[in-house]
Amino acid sequence: MTSMDGIFRSKDGKENVTKDSFEGARVYWKFKQKFEGKSESQVPASEKADYQLWLRAKEEITKDATNKDEVEFMKLMAQVLKEGDSIIRKELKKDVYSCKDLNSYTPLAAAAAKVKQIMMATCKGNDNYDITSKMLIEDVQKDVDKATLAEAPPKSYRADVVKDNYNDINDKYYGNNNVLVDNESAMHGTHVAGIIGAARNNGLGMDGVADNVKIMSVRAVPDGDEHDKDVALAIRYAVDNGARVINMSFGKSYSPEKKWVDEAVKYAESKNVLLVHAAGNDAANIDTAYNFPSAKFLDGKRPKNWITIGASGDEKSGGLTASFSNYGKKEVDIFSPGVKIYSTVPGGNTYANLQGTSMAAPVVSGVAALIMSYYPNLSAAQVKDILEKSVSKPSGKVANPGGGPNVMLSDLSVYGGIVNAYKAVQLADAESKQQATPAKSAASSKKKK
Repeated sequence: MTSMDGIFRSKDGKENVTKDSFEGARVYWKFKQKFEGKSESQVPASEKADYQLWLRAKEEITKDATNKDEVEFMKLMAQVLKEGDSIIRKELKKDVYSCKDLNSYTPLAAAAAKVKQIMMATCKGNDNYDITSKMLIEDVQKDVDKATLAEAPPKSYRADVVKDNYNDINDKYYGNNNVLVDNESAMHGTHVAGIIGAARNNGLGMDGVADNVKIMSVRAVPDGDEHDKDVALAIRYAVDNGARVINMSFGKSYSPEKKWVDEAVKYAESKNVLLVHAAGNDAANIDTAYNFPSAKFLDGKRPKNWITIGASGDEKSGGLTASFSNYGKKEVDIFSPGVKIYSTVPGGNTYANLQGTSMAAPVVSGVAALIMSYYPNLSAAQVKDILEKSVSKPSGKVANPGGGPNVMLSDLSVYGGIVNAYKAVQLADAESKQQATPAKSAASSKKKK
């Protein structure tokens, strides 16, 4: 079982990349000098795909920078948050604090009071009081960064550390064995890993979905947009080192080197490895919105070892579909719990609620690992088929994350249901027995002769 997440490292192992730029910005600045001022008729046929990619990036990057008043407001907000956060950290004697920590805290400074007000409103709006100061400040800073992408080329976070030839997919020997780096950087990956395989029935925190699983942590995704080369090589590394299921709780809207990722997915398919991908958290229809990595190859074909997961919630609180979840009648296969998921976080027997399709995907990965551990004769394609056919289908309509009237869950996903571990194991058991029966009959027949 592999969870691809977190941070990748330099060849010498001394530095770690914890942050990176947005892929759209990288695309925009890479081709800006080449294509700026040109019409499509002036671009050679061999470069038209790059030109169209650049046009899309240009529209997005420049659009975010048009409202200067809004940009200045976001910059001011980021500054206020950082000033107030500095005061609160000293007074609470904590580098990172959550809304729970602020409940009994009475700020004296205006900047600290503003941070508490914003944080408590954010936690209330998300019904999640485990949201931390670091999460909020980083989200606001990301908004500022996105709004200023057209001002200057993005910093070369990855290149400054890894120092590989990025254009050569065979230049692949970089990284180290530092799987933690720091608690905050490892938050997302630790939470995902716990959902899949946290120790069960030990009276601590929570139980992982699978009861017999080994986790291989492959750090390929920094805080920012992952690079296609790192995703492709991470998939290949996981496959070559024995992974049966690869959980991919990450995504972006550009994939300039998609061919490398497609080739890695095909390699995983040839080695009978299941890929489980989180659909994303933009409340977008990814039948039409750009969302990568994707299960559709550049040649239009699709792999048989890939399943895309949307996030479901509590029917009695917030609705059966998560308001943030991406969806798609063609591109999202099934839904899985992804709202207020309680799981492991760094710190030693420490747990927190997080939400997102990043949490929904490992639920499905855990069920897949559970099936494979008890029925190792089943292929990745068979397990994918079992997960999809065993879903629980709601009888009525559900909220459409994209807005508008309620719809059937089958309008938001291919199989119109939510993962059901019990039914999946039942179906796997039947499938496994059916698969074994012909072999027994043949052996019996041979013996009689």
